[in-house]
Amino acid sequence: MEKDFYKILGVSKNSTPDEIKKAYRKLAVEFHPDKNKSKEAEEKFKGINEAYEVLSNPQKRQNYDRFGSSGPQGGAGGNPFGGGPFGNAQGGQGPFRYYYSSTAGGPFGNAQGKQGFDANDFSDPFDIFEQFFGGGSPFGRRKPAYSITISFMEAVKGVTKKVDLNGKKRDIKIPAGINSGQRIRFDDFDIVVNVQNHDFFERRGNDVISEETIPFTMAILGGIKEIKSLDGIIKLKIPEGTQPDAVIRIKDKGIKEVNGKGRGSHFIKIKVEIPKKINSKQKSLLEEFEKVGSGKHWF
Repeated sequence: MEKDFYKILGVSKNSTPDEIKKAYRKLAVEFHPDKNKSKEAEEKFKGINEAYEVLSNPQKRQNYDRFGSSGPQGGAGGNPFGGGPFGNAQGGQGPFRYYYSSTAGGPFGNAQGKQGFDANDFSDPFDIFEQFFGGGSPFGRRKPAYSITISFMEAVKGVTKKVDLNGKKRDIKIPAGINSGQRIRFDDFDIVVNVQNHDFFERRGNDVISEETIPFTMAILGGIKEIKSLDGIIKLKIPEGTQPDAVIRIKDKGIKEVNGKGRGSHFIKIKVEIPKKINSKQKSLLEEFEKVGSGKHWF
């Protein structure tokens, strides 16, 4: 059955992340089984968590808006326009540990994940604990968390940022492949990374998507097209008979896995440019081309 996650949280489709988070906190407190003993509270609480898990994640929210709750919400590999690259980022071993916020299992439940990840049900589980029960957290003193915003290409390539934390200069090394919402955990503090969008590339997990326009003659005859990639300008082979909206995949030209060796793929969606005006010679050649095809639709 199709679920309206916006309706469950009582927000509109145009709601901001902060509005969604605020609505979730209010409902989570109201229907938490430890606070609300009614029969329907537990079921509503699960629905609220499920809705927030999707709508609080930009990639899952985009996928939900396109396909609905019964559509693909994640997975590994596959076509970026069908659900593959919507999968979760891959973790790994190293000097840092990264995790996404998740609502699997309720605010204090454990989520299943790969080694190198911590999955917490709330962006800050200590805040919601205090809302439920009052007072401080029973899990001990929490480390301060800071937010840092980096550009799309800084996230792709990795970057070292000099920051001032409480009057102390620190070098924050951000590894290549980090995604928005991931957290870098240091001994005495955490850094939450926000990644800006790019005006040309779109990220889906470790895959990257872009669009390229080719002339209709190249779509028919094939050829070589210079395109933008994360590594700069590269040459892309366009096969003969390429159709509009065809997708060409280049392996290992996507985004690097955090602390890993692999890279995602670069998917190029092809747009075919049809000239609005042609001269008499071009028109004559096209008419001859049509005539050779004996009137059949060559396209």
